[in-house]
Amino acid sequence: MLRRFILIAASLLTFTGTSTPSLAAGAGAVDPTTLSFGMSAPFSGPNGAYGVEMRDIIAAYFQQINASGGIHGRKLQLVALDDGYETERAVANARALVEEKKVFGLIASYGSSTTQAAVNEVLGPAGVPLVGAISGSDAIRQSPKTHPNNRYVFNTRASYADECEAIIGQLTSLGLNRIAVLYQNDAFGTSGLDGIASALRKRGLTTVAAGAVERNSLDVGAAAQAVAQANPQAVIMVALYKPTAAFVRHMKKLGQNPQFVTLSPVGADLLVRELGDDARGIGISQVMPYPWNEVTPVVREYQRLLAKGARPSYYGLEAYIMARTLIDALRKSGRDLSREKLIGSLESMQNLDLGGYHISYSPRDHSGSHFVDLTVVGNGGRVLH
Repeated sequence: MLRRFILIAASLLTFTGTSTPSLAAGAGAVDPTTLSFGMSAPFSGPNGAYGVEMRDIIAAYFQQINASGGIHGRKLQLVALDDGYETERAVANARALVEEKKVFGLIASYGSSTTQAAVNEVLGPAGVPLVGAISGSDAIRQSPKTHPNNRYVFNTRASYADECEAIIGQLTSLGLNRIAVLYQNDAFGTSGLDGIASALRKRGLTTVAAGAVERNSLDVGAAAQAVAQANPQAVIMVALYKPTAAFVRHMKKLGQNPQFVTLSPVGADLLVRELGDDARGIGISQVMPYPWNEVTPVVREYQRLLAKGARPSYYGLEAYIMARTLIDALRKSGRDLSREKLIGSLESMQNLDLGGYHISYSPRDHSGSHFVDLTVVGNGGRVLH
């Protein structure tokens, strides 16, 4: 945990089209030479940078695996579709990937509402596993015993509840008790809002104000006004980088300079790029190891995948960890592969060490990780931990 978190201051396919009428569990025979995995994420629009970065790292890792002979003789293929961070498009993409592209599984879903809908409407009924989602929602972490569709989701990051507990613990330890929230009005934002409320309740506190912003919107004026009226000591922002940046600017125009903190999905490098010098002092919870630390083996391996001149990032490292988790499970499953075998291999992973980052699953728990680090943006936009 960061103690210096000073809170005072390789081909990619695209597809459009209609779906076929039904989903058959176990559909899609395992090709003897190729393993296709689908990905639905934003590659365009205000959040496109997130998906592009993940897609490129996964494709590069698949290419590296293929160059060394593939997985038990099968070459990996990534089929990536743009959902624009919209739930209906994410569901349509999942259906197209399963029914028409006949992918074996999915990787790197993006967003809470989008992932939940795709899992419940498509992947769960079809019995298609998903490894990794940029979501800390409790809805996809509830036990498969009580929520059967969650049997097919294997998370690789800590939950929003984990992040919020770490943030609230740090803020209150510094005597900051008047805490407000900006949240995105969807499953991502409300999951974070719930996590903050729960962490505050443990300490006999409640939020002093809350403001909402719609998904894919930068209209944060009303939220800033509502929060500013409460004169908070700290504001936790459960939103992506563009609305977060817009909110910070609005608050400063209103003469408000609380300690700003945000959750990992914001993307530290993207927030710094958007805010410039105004990003200095913003705290960010992280669910991945520090991606600039070459001492950590998994970070070092990820950095080797980067294209020349590309900078490390938390999103890139997270994509690599998703792909590593999938590849380790595929290798463990053997040549005689099936979706059930892959699920079994994943569920048998107990404290899997990927090189300084650990993943654990069981048949009752697909949470994967509870790792949280706290960072702060320093001078020159450098992320410090």
